[in-house]
Amino acid sequence: MQDFNYILKDMPSIAWLALGGTLLTAGDILLKSWVERSLPYFSAMYLGGLAIYIVGLIFLIESFRTENIAAATAIFVLINIATLAVVSWLYFGDKISLLQFIGLLLAAAAVVLLEFGK
Repeated sequence: MQDFNYILKDMPSIAWLALGGTLLTAGDILLKSWVERSLPYFSAMYLGGLAIYIVGLIFLIESFRTENIAAATAIFVLINIATLAVVSWLYFGDKISLLQFIGLLLAAAAVVLLEFGK
């Protein structure tokens, strides 16, 4: 168990953020499916989506140990939006407009500026 804690303690903040942002996307997908199926509140799908959100946010919080809060949150949200755009395009058939694509690129540029501005 000690080795596992050591690995987690030394995991870079970008890894925490990538895992957390991806988990948030999984929660988004689960809750979108819940909405489309018109299931009741507190169904397994609803509660599962919320639980996945909470775990994703725990990863964000863990990144605050070594990352600037503004940069960490921006990276977390960008990862969530980028993975969500790809998954929603592939799974739900949602389209990404040119303007939305440019917005994703600008968000990525903002993250780079935040990281290099340390």
